[in-house]
Amino acid sequence: MKVLNLTQHAGSVDQTGLVEPSAEQKKRIIALISFEEIPSLEEMETRAQELAKMASGYSAVMIGGAPYFQAPLERALLKIGVKPLYAFSKRESVDERLPDGSVRKTTVFRHVGWVAPYGLPPKNV
Repeated sequence: MKVLNLTQHAGSVDQTGLVEPSAEQKKRIIALISFEEIPSLEEMETRAQELAKMASGYSAVMIGGAPYFQAPLERALLKIGVKPLYAFSKRESVDERLPDGSVRKTTVFRHVGWVAPYGLPPKNV
């Protein structure tokens, strides 16, 4: 299954099937999912519809970001038959003792799978 990345972050190698948009598309995606002011419902719906148009032709997309924007985006995607998905990751912490005796903690996020929005069956994810 090919999943289009509609987030501001680059996907990881663990996210098999994730398709990164072109640099030009990525720039537009980031502009559409970023808000500098409190958005109106109309503004969110307009942005969600534009993102849905970008996703047409894909069976699924990875979404994420501002919680208040996810519901309008989910609706716009489902309306055109594209399944919205959220990445599920596990944190792996590694402690490294440094020469001076201090400890450096590094956290790596590992993609484990996809989560469909509430109410959608997780089949074929």
